Amino acid sequence: MDIAGKARKLEQRISRTVDAAVGEFIAQSGTSPIEILHAVLDGAEAEIQDIGRGRRVFPFNRVRVHVIAAPGDRKLRATIAAAAGGPPSLADRIAERLRSAGCALDGVRAEIVYARRRGPAWKDADFHIEFDRAEAPVQVPAQQAAPDGDRIRLSVVKGSAGQRSYAFGHGRIDMGRSVEIVDQRQRLLRTNHVAFSEEGPDANRTVSRRHAHIEYSGSDRCYRIWDDRSAHGTSVIRDGRTIKVPAGARGIKLQPNDEIALGHARLRVTMEKVKC
Repeated sequence: MDIAGKARKLEQRISRTVDAAVGEFIAQSGTSPIEILHAVLDGAEAEIQDIGRGRRVFPFNRVRVHVIAAPGDRKLRATIAAAAGGPPSLADRIAERLRSAGCALDGVRAEIVYARRRGPAWKDADFHIEFDRAEAPVQVPAQQAAPDGDRIRLSVVKGSAGQRSYAFGHGRIDMGRSVEIVDQRQRLLRTNHVAFSEEGPDANRTVSRRHAHIEYSGSDRCYRIWDDRSAHGTSVIRDGRTIKVPAGARGIKLQPNDEIALGHARLRVTMEKVKC
């Protein structure tokens, strides 16, 4: 038998094995793995929230899929794990579906949980999907250097924040009042990396909850600041001049020794070289 013939024979053998496993799963549960995956994707898309100004968010970062599978049924669990593991993985599939729906995404973790029997809150006989948010400490990318070795440091010079000084590498840096911003249903919308306190000097009250953000621009190798439609505005103070940061624009390039004005609060900008 030639190589092509052997390859076809091997492919047929693998196909028969997979089909048999899927068939066994269907016979036992009545729902195929791919049907469960599509149900998860549809459910995730249905949870997208509109937050105004054309912005859409997925307020969760963890998806649990409960599937009926006995502890000793290794073949059944292997079939489910293979379907969820991909490639692409279930988490990757969810992320792709959300992005295609125009949703901003911070990251999603998906996990399979095996159950002996159907739970009382399950809507489906064979599986159940849960969406929630695993709270974690604010992750500040202080140890990550930007591509050219620059790291930005923001020091509080007016107002009161969680720290007096923050150091960041590349990535988005959100700034505002309070660490966690939630909607009316207590769903997390944003985590501020530079968070001014709810209590404190008068300057703090002029900082909006979602005031501004900084991002590293790889095209011109610099940090830029954007105003997130704050109530009291964002400005850059440079050499005695005040440069207003208009909402929705391309952003203002930051330079060493600039001061950022978030309302009446102030942050001083310094740049540090980091050996990669």
